[in-house]
Amino acid sequence: MPQERRTPVTPSSSSRYHRRRSSGSRDERYRSDVHTEAVQAALAKHKERKMAVPMPSKRRSLVVQTSMDTYTPPDTSSGSEGEGSIQGEGTPTSSQGSINMEHWISRAIHGSTTSSTTSSSSTQSGGSGAASRLADVMAQTHIGPIAHLSLKRKSVPGTVENGNSLRRSCEFRSDLAWPPLESEAENHSAPPDVTTYTSEHSIQVERPQGAQMLTMRGEQLGVVTNWPPSLEAALQRWGTISPKAPCLTTMDTNGKPLYILTYGKLWTRSMKVAYNILHKLGTKQEPMVRPGDRVALVFPNNDPAAFMVAFYGCLLAEVVPVPIEVPLTRKDAGSQQIGFLLGSCGVTVAMTSDACHKGLPKSPTGEIPQFKGWPKLLWFVTESKHLSKPPRDWFPHIKDANNDTAYIEYKTCKDGSVLGVTVMRIALLTHCQALTQSCCYTEAETIVNVLDFKKDVGLWHGILTSVMNMMHVISIPYSLMKVNPLSWIQKVCQYKAKVACVKSRDMHWALVAHRDQRDINLSSLRMLIVADGSNPWSISSCDAFLNVFQSKGLRPEVICPCASSPEALTVAIRRPTDDSNQPPGRGVLSMQGLSHGVIRVDSEEKLSVLTVQDVGTVMPGALMCVVKPDGVPQLCRTDEIGELCVFPMTSNGAPISEYPFTRTGLLGFVGPGGLVFIAGKMDGLMVVGGRRHNADDIVATALAVEPMKFVYRGRIAVFSISVLHDERIVVVAEQRPDSTEEDSFQWMSRVLQAIDGIHQVGVYCLALVPSNTLPKTPLGGIHLSETKQLFLEGSLHPCNVLMCPHTCWRAQTTPDHVLFTLLNSRGTIASSLTCLQLHKRAEKIAAMLAERGHLQDGDHVALVYPPEHRHNPAHCEDDSGGQSLGLCNDYTGDLPPQLYKPSNPDTLAYLDFSVSTTGMLAGMSHTATSAFCRSIKLQCELYPSREVAICLDPYCGLGFVLWCLCSVYSGHQSILIPPSELEVNPALWLLAVSQYKVRDTFCSYSVMELCTKGLGLQTESLKSRGLELSRVRTCVVVAEERPRISLTQSFSKLFKDLGLHPRAVSTAFGCRVNLAICLQGTSGPDPTTVYVDMRALRHDRVRLVERGSPHSLPLMESGKILPGVRIIIANPETKGPLGDSHLGESDHFNSRLSFGDTQTVWARTGYLGFLRRTELTDASGERHDALYVVGALDEAMELRGMRYHPIDIETSLDGSEQEALDLVPLVTNVVLEEHYLIVGVVVVVDIGVIPINSRGEKQRMHLRDGFLADQLDPIYVAYNM
Repeated sequence: MPQERRTPVTPSSSSRYHRRRSSGSRDERYRSDVHTEAVQAALAKHKERKMAVPMPSKRRSLVVQTSMDTYTPPDTSSGSEGEGSIQGEGTPTSSQGSINMEHWISRAIHGSTTSSTTSSSSTQSGGSGAASRLADVMAQTHIGPIAHLSLKRKSVPGTVENGNSLRRSCEFRSDLAWPPLESEAENHSAPPDVTTYTSEHSIQVERPQGAQMLTMRGEQLGVVTNWPPSLEAALQRWGTISPKAPCLTTMDTNGKPLYILTYGKLWTRSMKVAYNILHKLGTKQEPMVRPGDRVALVFPNNDPAAFMVAFYGCLLAEVVPVPIEVPLTRKDAGSQQIGFLLGSCGVTVAMTSDACHKGLPKSPTGEIPQFKGWPKLLWFVTESKHLSKPPRDWFPHIKDANNDTAYIEYKTCKDGSVLGVTVMRIALLTHCQALTQSCCYTEAETIVNVLDFKKDVGLWHGILTSVMNMMHVISIPYSLMKVNPLSWIQKVCQYKAKVACVKSRDMHWALVAHRDQRDINLSSLRMLIVADGSNPWSISSCDAFLNVFQSKGLRPEVICPCASSPEALTVAIRRPTDDSNQPPGRGVLSMQGLSHGVIRVDSEEKLSVLTVQDVGTVMPGALMCVVKPDGVPQLCRTDEIGELCVFPMTSNGAPISEYPFTRTGLLGFVGPGGLVFIAGKMDGLMVVGGRRHNADDIVATALAVEPMKFVYRGRIAVFSISVLHDERIVVVAEQRPDSTEEDSFQWMSRVLQAIDGIHQVGVYCLALVPSNTLPKTPLGGIHLSETKQLFLEGSLHPCNVLMCPHTCWRAQTTPDHVLFTLLNSRGTIASSLTCLQLHKRAEKIAAMLAERGHLQDGDHVALVYPPEHRHNPAHCEDDSGGQSLGLCNDYTGDLPPQLYKPSNPDTLAYLDFSVSTTGMLAGMSHTATSAFCRSIKLQCELYPSREVAICLDPYCGLGFVLWCLCSVYSGHQSILIPPSELEVNPALWLLAVSQYKVRDTFCSYSVMELCTKGLGLQTESLKSRGLELSRVRTCVVVAEERPRISLTQSFSKLFKDLGLHPRAVSTAFGCRVNLAICLQGTSGPDPTTVYVDMRALRHDRVRLVERGSPHSLPLMESGKILPGVRIIIANPETKGPLGDSHLGESDHFNSRLSFGDTQTVWARTGYLGFLRRTELTDASGERHDALYVVGALDEAMELRGMRYHPIDIETSLDGSEQEALDLVPLVTNVVLEEHYLIVGVVVVVDIGVIPINSRGEKQRMHLRDGFLADQLDPIYVAYNM
C-alpha cells in the first residue's frame, strides 16, 4: 500500500487545537475527534426512527437525588490510577459543528455498510456535539488480567499458568513493507480466499491469510561491561563513592522540594532497616523474619523516600518485599483479595512509615484492627529514630544476582482475584540492564517520575534502574498533580530533566492547564516515556501534546510509548532517535477485522477503525512471538492478532527462567521492521457471538455520545457477564447529579445505537448509578470487579436501567454458533465446529463422494477411523478424521446445488454397527433418525443455548446419536471429551463439567469406573482446584445392559463431597433394534430402585422383597421411557403378553403378539425385564411407568429349567486379587453356595483378555468363542470333576 508519513504539525493545526481547547472541554485526555464524529454519524442513521422502547415509569418517593447532595469536588474523584479530571465546560461553535456533522452523515449514508439492529432510538440533540472532544477513555476503567500466575514458581516476571483512535490509513514507516498485506494492495476490495457469509449485520468473516509468524529477537544485551553484578552492589558502590549525589527529591503540595535523599543516606538507612528486620523482630533464638521471608510494604503515594529505603533494606536483608496500597477502611474494595495474597505469601510483618502508621484505622483501644481477610500482622515503622544502629562489625551479605525472589508485585485479575508475580533477582538485574540500554541512561541524569513508584513502570524506572545508573529522580506526587497539573512540566524545565515518565492522563492535564505560559522549555527532554502507550487510545493524547508543545521545544522523536505488564515487565519500548524526519509507525486498522482477530489496513473514511501506534521494538536480549489467545498456544500468522509472549535472557544469552515463554496479557502484532503494535489487552477482551471486542473501545464509544458531559467525570465501567453460555456486555456509568430521567433514558438509547453502529454488537444491560457511588480502587478509580460483583448480586442500586435481553439470542441464530467443542487431555479446547464450518465441510465431502467416488443415492460408504481420529465431530458423512478432511479441504469441485431430501423417509440414513456380542448391523432410516433426535430433545429439553458434556465413544448406538446428531438437530453445544484422554488425565471429564457449568452430561461405564478408581483419593485436591458438581442435574450412563448399581452408587458417594447430588446419576438403555429406549430426562421422578427375589427371577417371575432380604437383588430403573416409545413385556417363547409379576422380553415394534393386540407390529429387543407402574407421577401428571432391565436373552444360561444371568454370578465373584490356583476353589465354592450351580470349568486369564466394547460392556459370546477356539492363552484351566 502507499505509505504515508504522519501529518506535519503546522501553525494552522496548532491554532485549531487552541481554539477547541480554549473552550475548556472536560475529560479530553484521550480525545479523538475522529471517533466522536464517527459516533455521531452512526447515530445519525437512527435520526428518522421513532423511539421503539417506551420510557420506564417509576413511583416517585421522598428520597430524591439533589445536585448538592451528590456533587463531589473535583479533587475527590479520579480515574483508574487515581487521576482526577480537570474541570471546564464549553463546545465549539455551532456552525463548525454542523458542517462536520453533515460531512459525517454523508459518509455514514454512502460509505458505511453496517446496519443497526437495536430496537431503541432517540432524538438527535443538535449538531453542535459533532466536533466535541472525546472524553476520558481508559483512566476510568481498571480491568484485571486474565492470565493466572503462580506464587510458587520463581520465573521472570511471574509465571503464567494457563498460561483506539478510529481512523484508517497506513502510516507505517515509509521504507518498510507489509508482506502479509501485499495482496490487498492489488485488490483491496476483495481479499483472496476469504470465507464470507451474510448475517444480521452483513458482517464479513475474514480469516488470516499471511504466513506463520517467526520469533522476533531483540538486539544483543550487554554492550556495557561495567554493569554491577546486582542492584545491591550498585547501591553500595554509589553510597560509598558518591554519598552526596542526589538520588530522590520529593515534592510537597506546593511544588517545593520537601526532602532530598542522597545515595549515602539511602545506603546507610537501608542497612539500618535490613539489620533491624533480621535482628530486632522476635528473639535471637526465634526471629520473626528470616532471609527469604516475605514482608508487606505499606507506604502512601506521597512518600517515595521512605518506600525506597524500606525496599532496598529488604533487598539487603534478602527479604522479599510485597508492596501493596495503604488500607483506608476495613471495607476497602478489593481489600479481602489483598489479604488473601498476603496470607498466601506467608506475610506476618508490614513495614510502613510513621505518618502512615498514625493514619491507619484504629480501634477504640488505639490498636490497628485486623482487616477483613488479612493475616495477623506486626506493623514495623521504618523511620531511623525508631531503629537501632547496627554494630560496626555487621555488614549485609551482598552477592551476585541469582534465582532467589527479589520482590513480589501483585495484579488484579478479571474476576477480581489478586495474584502475585514473583520477580527473581537475576530477572530484576537483567530488566534494569535492558532498560538502561534501551533508554541510553547515563550517570547523574535527572528523571521526572509522575507514576506510582510502587509498581510497574514507575517502580522499574524511578526506584530500580535509577539506582543502577546513579540517576536523580524527581518524584511528583498525585496530590501535587491535582493541585497543579502542570507541575511535572515545570520540574522538567527547572531541573532540565532528560527523561520523564508519564501517562496519557498527565499529558492531557498539562494541555488543559498550560494556558499560554511562555516560560516552558522542553528542549532538555530526550525521552518522554508514555507508560500506557500500549493503550491504543493514548495516540490521541500523544498527538495533541506534540501539537501544542512542539513550539515549546518538544521534539517529535522524544515521545516514546512503551508496553508492559506485571507478568512480563517491559515488553517493548520506542527508542529515542536522532533522526527527527523518521516518523513513528502507525496504522489504521479495521475494527471489523480486529473483531475476527485479523489485521486489515483500512482508510480514514470508514467509521469503525482503530488507529494504533508502535511501542518500539522487542527489548534487548529477549525473544518475542505472538500466539493465538485461546486454546492450545499456536503461533499466529503475520496478519493475525494474538497475545504477545516474551522469553527474556541474560546478557550472556542464558535463559532467565526454566519456562520458555511468558504470556504478557497484551493483544497485538509485530509489524514492518519488527515494530510492536498493541491493539488491546486480554483483561479487557470480551468475546460475544464469536467476535472479540475490547472494553476500552466500548467505553470510548459511550463517552463520545452527546451530551458527553452527561457521564459524571467520564466514570464508566464496561464488563461482560455470562448469560446462556455466551458473554454479554454490561455498561455501568455514573450520571451527573443534575440529570433528569428523560435525559438519562435518551442518553442510554443513543449509547445502544452508537455501540451497535460502530462495533456491531448489542449491549445486554446499560445501568446508570448516582455520581460517586461506584466502588473505587485505592487511588480513586473504578474498581471493576467489585462493580461487576455488585451487579451480579443485585446490589448495584442503579437509578436507571435499560435491558436488552433480545441480544442474547443473536449468537444462536448465526452461522458462527458453535455446535461442537473438543477438549484435549489438558482440558483446553483442541478444536471446535460452528454451524457454518460443519455445513461447509459436509458439503465438500458430499461433493467429493459424488464426483470422485461416483456414488449414487442409496450406496453405502464405510467410515473406518482409528481411535485417535474419533474427535472429529460431524454429521453422518462428515464423521471423519484428519485424513479425510485433508482431502475435502483441497477439493475445489462444484458443491451440491441443493440439500438432499430422501424420496422415501423410510430409506436408510446410516447403518449402525455395534462391536458387541451379537455384532448386529442396524439400519437407521431418516424417519427413525429424526425421531431419535426429537425424542432426546424433548426428554432432555435441549435448545441452542444449552451445553452438554459427552464422554463416551462415538462409534455406534446412543453414543453416536449424542456425539454427532443431536447438536445438529437441537442446536445445543456438545462439549466432546474423548474417553481415551482420561487415561492421561482422569479428572478431565469432571473438571470440564465443572468449568463449563454443565447441567447435563453423558458417559459410559468405563469412564465412570476410571473416575471412581483413579480419583478416589483426590477429592480434596479436586475441591481445592475449584471442582464443583452441584450444578449437575443429570449424569447419564449410556449402556445396553442392566444398570450397574454398585458402580453408580460408589460414584455418587465418592463425589458427593464435590456437590454431586446422588439422584443426579442415572442410566440410559438401548438395544440394536432401538438405540434409545430409556433416558433419564430433566422432568419426571428420580430413578427408583427395587429389590427382587433372585430365586423367583430364575423362574422368570418377579417377586419384590425388602432391602436386605435373603437372596435379594437390587435393580435400578433404566431411565425414563422416551417420548414416542411404547413397550410391552412378552413371553419370549409364546410371544404372548405377560402380567406384572412375570419376567419377559421387552418388545416394541416389528413382530406381532400371539394373542391380545395382534395387529400392532412390535420389535423384539432381546432383553428380559419387567414394567412396574409406580405411585410417582411424571410431568404430565400421569402415573410413572418404570422399566427394569434384567439382562440379555442371548447371554442368559438355562440350567435345570432355570434362567441364570452371567452378571449375577460375576458380581458374586468380585473380590480381592488371588493367586491362580487359589481362585479355583474360591470360585467353585461361591457359585455353589449362592447360586446352587456346579462350575464345570474355571479359566484364569491375563488382565485385558476379556473383550470389552467401547461402552465398557463385557463381550461374553466373543469370550466363549475364543475359549472354544483355544485363543485365550490362559494362565490356568481347571476342569472340575
